[in-house]
Amino acid sequence: MPVPQPKLSEVIDVRTAGSASPGAPSSTLVKTATLEVRRLTLPKGREIPTHHARGEITVHCLEGRIAFTADGTTRELGAGQMLVLAAGAPHSLVGLEDSAVLVTKVLPASSSAH
Repeated sequence: MPVPQPKLSEVIDVRTAGSASPGAPSSTLVKTATLEVRRLTLPKGREIPTHHARGEITVHCLEGRIAFTADGTTRELGAGQMLVLAAGAPHSLVGLEDSAVLVTKVLPASSSAH
């Protein structure tokens, strides 16, 4: 299903409804040709295995607590904490508590765009 595109300067609520619940879905909030913003709900104990993004990303813990592994180091992020990751860096994460995370991806410009 296509993501509705926000208008410039439109306010987007990144909070979950109430606290992060284990059954709450993840959702793409914004997707353009060069940017994607996604709210990810990560229940306690759920692991997202090692993967990589083509562009740089930010990972901002909105609520709860997660363990984020990259560059051979695991860091804990709690509510209000954020990190930045280089393009292509392998990373994984696990929910240490029921958590909500805001992930922003910089998408490389398409080679067909001029």
